[in-house]
Amino acid sequence: MTDETRPEGAPPDPLAPTAPQRSAARRLAPLIVVATGAALGWWLLGDRLSFETLRENREALIAWRNASYALLAAAYMLAYVAVVAFSLPGALAMTLTGGFLFGLWPGALMVLTSATAGATLIFLAAKTSLGDRLAKALEGRGGAMARFRRGVAENEVWFLLLIRLVPVMPFFVANLAPAFLGVRLRNYVLTTFFGIMPGTVVYTWVGAGLGEVFERGDTPDLGIIFEPHVLGPLLGLCALAALPMIVKALRRRPGAAAGERPGKAKEDAA
Repeated sequence: MTDETRPEGAPPDPLAPTAPQRSAARRLAPLIVVATGAALGWWLLGDRLSFETLRENREALIAWRNASYALLAAAYMLAYVAVVAFSLPGALAMTLTGGFLFGLWPGALMVLTSATAGATLIFLAAKTSLGDRLAKALEGRGGAMARFRRGVAENEVWFLLLIRLVPVMPFFVANLAPAFLGVRLRNYVLTTFFGIMPGTVVYTWVGAGLGEVFERGDTPDLGIIFEPHVLGPLLGLCALAALPMIVKALRRRPGAAAGERPGKAKEDAA
């Protein structure tokens, strides 16, 4: 029995949830939904979203695409959103599937849109449940975490781009971490879309060539992103994303605001 339904003058029900408890439950509800969906997805799907599953079902998928392109595209994008939002295994296989079924550019655009939508959903769930409260708790405190949060706030866009471009960072970590650092939604969405673009295009391109791979009975080269001709440009983009943060850090050095050249103090002392 809640406070609203208890008759006037009746003693309070010791088992009824209090207002703070109800507020906490509502606040945590989005994160609970995500966690429940993730647990169910891992239990029901396991490792079924894989290259081997695509190999076994490729003819049925091609027939579905030829019969109803729009319906398959919509189903594919909704499935991709769910995979990302619930941090399920198989995002790479889904990207390969997009290239295989829809070609490089249609497939890449579908992956970019779906992955960004799924990442935004889990970001909002984490931010509304815990992120905003954690960010406020850090505002008035010192320490390394507070300094790190201030550094992110000063270089928000470039920081977000950097964690998306670095291919070694798990995607779900890059989805969740900004929610606890007070990142703005608009910056998160834009940097997610453009930050995952290089890797998405590479793997969608691999997927677009799977027809020949299937005919040969081979497996795709998923390590292509670490080849020098691919990794080199990606590292260049990472360096560009990090450059504004490095410049700001150098400008904050003692003497930088006054326009002193590096080493000038040593020359004067000599």
